[in-house]
Amino acid sequence: MTRRKPSGQHLSSKPSKGAAKNTGAGGELRIIGGDWRSRKLRFPDAGGVRPTPARTRETLFNWLSLHIAGSDCLDLFAGSGALGLEALSRGAGQATLVDNNTALAAALRGNLRLLGSEAGTVICANVDTYLSQRSRHPFDIIFMDPPFHQGWLTTLIPLLNTQGWVKPGGWVYVEHESDLPSPAAPANWQLHRQKTAGQVTYCLYRVVQAAGRSE
Repeated sequence: MTRRKPSGQHLSSKPSKGAAKNTGAGGELRIIGGDWRSRKLRFPDAGGVRPTPARTRETLFNWLSLHIAGSDCLDLFAGSGALGLEALSRGAGQATLVDNNTALAAALRGNLRLLGSEAGTVICANVDTYLSQRSRHPFDIIFMDPPFHQGWLTTLIPLLNTQGWVKPGGWVYVEHESDLPSPAAPANWQLHRQKTAGQVTYCLYRVVQAAGRSE
């Protein structure tokens, strides 16, 4: 995922403290682990996109180290594709990357071609519209790093659950403002790990059963 400046538009993330500045030529993403380790990829300067910091990515994928291989991942607010591409590099079987910016979506497709990967699918759509439909294809792992101070998690977490986007036993990763409490999680989700770094708190939940079902 990426970090993008908040605005009134549907954007893919928010600015990160200490992030490198973008120039008119766009930004650069470095894959930090797996088959594509140290590969550098370019993405357009669209709305102030920033890749999720390497330290945060390393922590997240350490948490998921036993679950990535062969997994089917969904990267919402994908932006530069930092999390979806990192997952593929580390052995995910498939990754679907969703972003509503046409330039970023085109760059994601181009970077998948550059990496020689046919395991990634890019969808150019608003995340709320995409999630509002009933899922025909639940995922093993979902990454979600929306713009801050726009209430996205309050809207989207219930959709992930009630529309069946994550498999029972699957994982949901979310980021939110560290000055706000973590969003309310559905009763069938368990908080597995949580950490705060500066202005960002990131959480990993396990979905222990399907919504509306008992053990």
